[in-house]
Amino acid sequence: MTTLVAPEKKKLENPPLELHYLGDRVLRSPAKRIAKVDDSVRQLARKMLETMYSKDGIGLAAPQVAANKQLIVIDCEPDNPANQPLILINPEIKGASKELCTAQEGCLSIPNVYLDVVRPTAIEVAFKDESGRPRRIKTDGLLARAIQHEMDHLHGVLFVDRVTNSLALTEELKKYNFSVSAVKPIA
Repeated sequence: MTTLVAPEKKKLENPPLELHYLGDRVLRSPAKRIAKVDDSVRQLARKMLETMYSKDGIGLAAPQVAANKQLIVIDCEPDNPANQPLILINPEIKGASKELCTAQEGCLSIPNVYLDVVRPTAIEVAFKDESGRPRRIKTDGLLARAIQHEMDHLHGVLFVDRVTNSLALTEELKKYNFSVSAVKPIA
């Protein structure tokens, strides 16, 4: 499916949106549902994609650019012009596999920090696309992980909150001058 808002996949010298980083309060606020999918939402999605491509990301959630909306954009193949990005509005996980997988994650809001996170291997997610149509997909692998990671942002959760190796977490955060006290571990 061709997206209505997909920009050219290229790095911009001045991305349209400013990223917020670990320690910034906007990353901890639960995002609000989008009542109506209109041009302002599509424009935000486009700017989010431009910013994501410019920063070498594969996913970006609206709270990371200080937009308090349930909107995420994902492109697991940013170097493949034929691969269309995924735009998820008001996403909800409807099912998750019992099988778990540990993999390294990073985040545009915590640059250079990569740590292991355990997540369900496969998920089913319901959302609205950029036209406002309800959609539902089942996915696994990197796309499932990226969707779960970005959806966490919509609830004020960052991937570092899910890291169980506290020693590695502390070392990595200190190495890049992030405050360990900004982490809010998930019980």
